[in-house]
Amino acid sequence: MTKIVVAGNPNAGKTCIFNNLTGSNQRVGNYAGVTVEFTEGKTQFNGKKVTVIDLPGTYSLAAYSQEEVVARNFILDEDVDVVINVVDASNLERNLYLTAQIIELDVPLVLVLNMYDIAEKKGMTIDIAYLEKILGVKVVTSIANKREGMAALKNACMETIEKGLRPKRLSYSHELDAVLPDLCAAIEKHKSICLERNPLWFSLKLLEDDKIISEMLNRYDDVNDIKDKLCVAQAHLLKHSGEDGCTVVAEARYAFASGACRRVLTQPLNDKKMLTSFLDSVACHRIFGPVVLCFVIIALFIFSVCVGQEWQWIPIGRGLWTSPLGLFEMFFEWLATVVTANVQEGALRSMLCDGVIGGVGGVLGFTPLIFCMFMFLSFLEDSGYLARVAFVLDRVLRIFGLQGKSILSLIVSGGIPGGCAVPGVMATRTLRDEKDRIVTILIAPFMNCGAKMPVYAMLISAFFPGAWMKIIMLLILTCLSWFFALISAVVIRKFIVKGEQTPFVMELPLYHMPTFRGVMMDTWARTWQYIKKAGTVILAISILMWASLYYPRCDDSIFVQEKIAATKIVIAEMASSIYAPVVTLETIDSTAESVTMYTGNDEGIENLENNLAANIMSHNTSAEALHFDNYLEKVVVIDNERNKMQLLNSFSGRLGTQIEPISQFAGFDWKDNIALIGGFAAKEVIIGTLSTAYSMGEVDADASDGLQVKLKNSDSWSPLKAFAMMIFVMIYAPCFVTIAAIKKETGSWLWPLFSMSYNTTLGFVLAVLIYQIGGLFV
Repeated sequence: MTKIVVAGNPNAGKTCIFNNLTGSNQRVGNYAGVTVEFTEGKTQFNGKKVTVIDLPGTYSLAAYSQEEVVARNFILDEDVDVVINVVDASNLERNLYLTAQIIELDVPLVLVLNMYDIAEKKGMTIDIAYLEKILGVKVVTSIANKREGMAALKNACMETIEKGLRPKRLSYSHELDAVLPDLCAAIEKHKSICLERNPLWFSLKLLEDDKIISEMLNRYDDVNDIKDKLCVAQAHLLKHSGEDGCTVVAEARYAFASGACRRVLTQPLNDKKMLTSFLDSVACHRIFGPVVLCFVIIALFIFSVCVGQEWQWIPIGRGLWTSPLGLFEMFFEWLATVVTANVQEGALRSMLCDGVIGGVGGVLGFTPLIFCMFMFLSFLEDSGYLARVAFVLDRVLRIFGLQGKSILSLIVSGGIPGGCAVPGVMATRTLRDEKDRIVTILIAPFMNCGAKMPVYAMLISAFFPGAWMKIIMLLILTCLSWFFALISAVVIRKFIVKGEQTPFVMELPLYHMPTFRGVMMDTWARTWQYIKKAGTVILAISILMWASLYYPRCDDSIFVQEKIAATKIVIAEMASSIYAPVVTLETIDSTAESVTMYTGNDEGIENLENNLAANIMSHNTSAEALHFDNYLEKVVVIDNERNKMQLLNSFSGRLGTQIEPISQFAGFDWKDNIALIGGFAAKEVIIGTLSTAYSMGEVDADASDGLQVKLKNSDSWSPLKAFAMMIFVMIYAPCFVTIAAIKKETGSWLWPLFSMSYNTTLGFVLAVLIYQIGGLFV
């Protein structure tokens, strides 16, 4: 099968072109031996089956980061039929530096001048035919976000493969051209040692003092002729240019890119000021930049809270309207009613209602809020603004000992709420210094990922009502997550991981107006991952948590006898009261017989209670119905006590009770402990487990009551406890998927264990301080 690789600079539209070529038929994999991911897709070019691989975005093919090594090794080792080099047409000279390095690999190449409309808006014209002549490759133009140029790209790839087209060899400076032939000749004699690499490319890597290539050469003893020629070449370059080999090679590539642009690119002498320059004068300003960022985050919360939860803009019939969140709540309430009506009382009904619907439904119920948040983030990302956020926050982060590129990892992790710590941890691969990577990895889980947002939304809805109060609370939680992360960075950098900071260099892409299709595709992809996680991982965990709350069953015969006794008493009381017209002698006799018949049968007694209640409520003959009200209250107390005993006797109840003497200082009881333990697996599980625990433990709550209502009506909960809980959830141990990612990225269990212990300890201390100090003023 034909294999095509897509390579290019970050923000050049590489992934957009890949998506256009492959559609949804994609899978994510890891390059062998390292943690860097690539995406692979299947498609057809002119009826021929093709595999397309989207490599990590990179500015060069040096060996400074894992992405650079993976990109070049994939091209060299994987028998690639053609490389699609995606170039930002509006920044041609800078992008051609990577093109020069790909040409040095001597592989079939097609050049794509993407975002050609932006170049035209800037008044640029590019001589495509002349550029093809200079490079010796096919050159096509494209506007990827509008899906333009894809057919021409496919044709160019197939023509390159069929005709066996190869790029022309680059012409370097006089100094390099003087030393390369001898060095290439020496390498040619040892091609097996040099892994059949192109001698020119191998020579340039040696002159650049490429760490990987140099170490490989030093493993052999019979390559002294190569080493001798290398020493001669380096001495020659130093003598005639005054620079080392690395600098000379880099300058030669830049000279090629500059020369090619001079010959093919025409642009007006007075280039009109672009919208990007104007916007950056505000968005990247030392003072106005942070202000704009605050407004953007506030806008994110307003959009998510109002559109997803507060505004009732969805018609549900009969002149009634609801919000997307309300629609989801109605669906799961209806689902619980259907299950209750059609599934017999017992373990199966409890598992479906309390475990599946209560657990998974509690998570999926917040899908509209998450969807809105993802949509806003996707818009910011596609527009190019997130790169400006990194630039604005760089000055702040460096005060706390973080490397500038750490910002990108923190943003991906949820620095702007809604991210995920797993890709945030993986994003640290772009950091060149290992100490910077470790510090960034350790603080990334402090950010407010998408898994924490449903927990925040639920607690805020219960205890901080009102749209503006919700927005303010979300903003406070965002600021606190950054504060705790930065303080932890200082502590870790000062006492755990010591070392100098490295400089921050980053390109700011042009602003783009995101397309509706692109934003919705990205939003749906992220939301689907959230839904899929709820339907797989969280479903499994919810059922396990339900089982740990349901089993082992205990002997509840004493509560059954108490209910029977209470029922007999109320029958006797009603027989001598004014309820005689309603409850006749025959009714009393049949009721007594039924009570005897249903001894030990909770469902039968419950049906009796419901029937008696219906009769009395329908007649409503006297205020002496207080007798029956007292009876119902007594039965509720009995049932509550029975369920409480069952929960305490369960596996999770026993564990939560053992922890309670410590957790109570933060206001957490045994039910809360169970939910937080489940949160170690996935933070979304906290909602489901709380819903299960309170559904199984409080029979007096209305069956349609959401978790927010149950917690709000619970005597053990308060706004202070809710705030302490949110802070603890924000900070305590990362979920097990993030732990696995930390282990994978650091190559050691030391840092995942440190993250779990440090974060949990810090989170608990802060929760205790908030609850205890706050309790003095409440």
